[in-house]
Amino acid sequence: MKSILNFIDGQFVRGENDFADVNPANGSLIAKVSEAGEELVNRAVHAAHQALRGPWGKLATPQRAALLHKIAAGIEARFDDFVQAEVADTGKPIALASRLDVPRAAANFRVFADLIRNASLESFQTETADGKSALNYAIRKPLGVVGIIVPWNLPLLLLTWKVAPALACGNTVVVKPSEETPATATLLAEVMSAAGIPHGVYNVIHGFGPNSAGEFLTRHPEVSAITFTGESTTGAAIMKTVAASVKPISFELGGKNAAIVFADCDFDETVKGLSDAVFLNTGQVCLCAERLYVERPIFDKFVEALKQKAESLKLGSPLDQTTDLGPLISSQHRDKVISYYRLAEAEGATRITGGSIPTFGNELDQGSYVQPTIYTGLQESARVVKEEIFGPVCHIAPFDSEEEAVAMANDTKYGLAASVWTQNLRRGHRVSQQMNVGITWVNCWFLRDLRTPFGGARLSGIGREGGIHSLNFYSELNNICIQL
Repeated sequence: MKSILNFIDGQFVRGENDFADVNPANGSLIAKVSEAGEELVNRAVHAAHQALRGPWGKLATPQRAALLHKIAAGIEARFDDFVQAEVADTGKPIALASRLDVPRAAANFRVFADLIRNASLESFQTETADGKSALNYAIRKPLGVVGIIVPWNLPLLLLTWKVAPALACGNTVVVKPSEETPATATLLAEVMSAAGIPHGVYNVIHGFGPNSAGEFLTRHPEVSAITFTGESTTGAAIMKTVAASVKPISFELGGKNAAIVFADCDFDETVKGLSDAVFLNTGQVCLCAERLYVERPIFDKFVEALKQKAESLKLGSPLDQTTDLGPLISSQHRDKVISYYRLAEAEGATRITGGSIPTFGNELDQGSYVQPTIYTGLQESARVVKEEIFGPVCHIAPFDSEEEAVAMANDTKYGLAASVWTQNLRRGHRVSQQMNVGITWVNCWFLRDLRTPFGGARLSGIGREGGIHSLNFYSELNNICIQL
């Protein structure tokens, strides 16, 4: 049986206990994962501190950037290994992992390597009251040891989204991947070693949250900052843990994202785009749209078109290149999603399609599959409309005016993402600027420029990452004032 070990100070290390890494497509055991207890977490943080005082801390920015490029090349050299590990852990279709997760992981390192080499900081010549002057300029310093906690839905993509800028700024990291998806963070450790990253710069600890690796990391007094992507309740718990030490935090949390579809949209492109927005990765993307608001003149036509699109999606083995939807991450998460399917009908929804568990007649029946599902007819106050489900499901409601659509879209405790679909350019600008979210797409979805600010509002997060915003989070800006 394969073992997935912790990676501390350049060595793979076994903890006292093991837990199972399960394939969500068929319920089979992939590997035994070694859980890091408090002593191993302490070792990882200590190793990260030692690395800051060693060769890593003495590297110039161009040298760090060159190493990040070597990491990107190392990911690409082991492309198939990363794809297979990601598919086995998450159950996502191999075609999706091949075109999104692994290429983006390499791109994250390249983008931040180039960005740190070219990033500028402010300087000012200040006129003083006595007729003299002073020069003020800023320098960038690493925060220290950064704790990185990664979710299970996009484990490699979101891991590298955080590790790349943290290393670019000269920090060291201790990574806690989700217990559901431990493989690619561990595989990245091999790439780090091969690229020549000094021991202790990149550390991986496996385990759970409370009374396990996650809690031990977040409450550790020598961890300088925490970055986390995951559900809002976990983010709140981490925030409470780190409050006493006033550590910098960056949280990208849950969402109940809305899409507004106007009657003048490019209909076919909108249906295609929102099919992706609802069903990509079996709905397990924090940016997915679970609430669709469609202008009444095209409401019935749109519902029927999205129904046909959903019913054309192929559920199947993640290793089949023609599979569109894989399983949910676990049987526990499937139970949660199915409970919302049942709740929708109890609340009076009209089920347009889906709503149950598919059968295959083979080993996939042991997996965590659900049908892509569409509902209509619920009140805006319904729990299914208000609460994040995180599955391949949406509710579609009609609207009659722009003002009504904006009000319904913004009537949520979350604020991560939205999309607006219209061919009226003025309307696209006007409506998108009224969305109380971190990112709004117009006539597209999931289109990212890695230099732009990314994050959520309200229960969807704190702070912004991406481009210079990531560099500013992962570094301490020190102003120097010299009287001339």
